[in-house]
Amino acid sequence: MRFVLNKEGRHFPPVDSDGFEAEFSSSNVHRDLGGSYSCSYHSRSEPFAVSYPSDPVELVVRDPSLPRPSISLSPTGVTAPGADATIRCQGQRQDVRFFLHKAGDLNPQRHMDPAGAGAEFRIPSVGRQHRGNYSCSYRLQTEPFVSSYASNSVELVVAGGTDPTQPGAVPAPTRPSTAAPSGHPDFTHGNIARLGLGAAVLLVLGLILAKACYSRPRGAP
Repeated sequence: MRFVLNKEGRHFPPVDSDGFEAEFSSSNVHRDLGGSYSCSYHSRSEPFAVSYPSDPVELVVRDPSLPRPSISLSPTGVTAPGADATIRCQGQRQDVRFFLHKAGDLNPQRHMDPAGAGAEFRIPSVGRQHRGNYSCSYRLQTEPFVSSYASNSVELVVAGGTDPTQPGAVPAPTRPSTAAPSGHPDFTHGNIARLGLGAAVLLVLGLILAKACYSRPRGAP
C-alpha cells in the first residue's frame, strides 16, 4: 500500500508500506506544522483507486515566545456541593481563544473567545465530578494551531462525600461515639474489665467452697 498524508489541501510525500500502516515523522517541529491532518491510501498497483480520507487529527504547536497566562479560582478553598465556581484565565493579548484543561480528563476541552484579554469559565452546581486540577492556555485567532504553554494549575476541592484517595478529596469528619440504646448493655472496656473481675472472684469462692466440702470428715454434721 501507499499512504498519503494531507494537511488542509497540502500533500506530503507518500510513504510505501508492506503492512497496514505508515509513519510520517518530523525531527524539527515548528509552528508551520500546526494544522489539521488526515491520511488516505491506495494500492501501488492501482494508484487511481484511493480510499476516503481518515478522520482528522489536530497538531497544535506550543510557542515558547507567547507569555503564559495566569489562572485563578473563585471561591478559593473548599467549595460546597451545589455552589457555583468560576475559573478566570488572564493573558496579555486580546486576539486569542482561551482553552480550559482539566488534568486526566479526556473529554473535549472547553474554549472561549473573550472580548478582552481574559476569560471566565463558570462551573454551576459543583459536584464530585468537577473536583481536580485545572489549567488554561490560549491560541492566536490568526494562528489557531499555535498555542501558549499552559498556566500554573489551580485545584478545585469539593467538600464532603469524596474518595480520600483521589486528588482534591476532603477527609470525612469523624463521627462521635454514641451511647448504646436504652435497655441494652454497653460493653465498653471498663464494663468488660469489671465483669471479668467479678467472674474471677466467683471462681475463687467456688474453689474454696469445694475444697472445704471435700476436706470434711465423713459422717461429720
